Amino acid sequence: MAWLVVLPARAQSVVTLIVTNPLTGVAIYGMDPVSYFTEPEPLLGRADFEYIWQNVPWHFASAANRDIFKGSPEIYAPQFGGHGTMGMARGYVSDSNPAIYAVFKQRLYLFYSAANREAFLLAPDAAAIAAEANWAVLSKDLSIN
Repeated sequence: MAWLVVLPARAQSVVTLIVTNPLTGVAIYGMDPVSYFTEPEPLLGRADFEYIWQNVPWHFASAANRDIFKGSPEIYAPQFGGHGTMGMARGYVSDSNPAIYAVFKQRLYLFYSAANREAFLLAPDAAAIAAEANWAVLSKDLSIN
């Protein structure tokens, strides 16, 4: 007599480690991550200035920005893969809007809403520390892009 053993399936994460445009697969919806640090408002990147980092295409507004990113991507890429910072600080993965951001201590943080950004700015050190601790755990369940 043969026995059939059925093991529970582990659900695959549909949330990726780095936030991408679901239609194009480009990181942070095609925004140039370097421009958050160098311009009054972030710029949309261009496909002809593309760089693949962590298996994800990133677009840049210029070849110079692309080359700067290549040298130190962990400085210019948004924290927590671009997921919402306050969601992460509160213990869950949330979407973000690349137009709602803050640069704090030379790091880029993206937020789901303006209210979340304001909550972050009330106590940025505490929020960043909590988000970093939660990211260490929550990121393990996210799929590689």
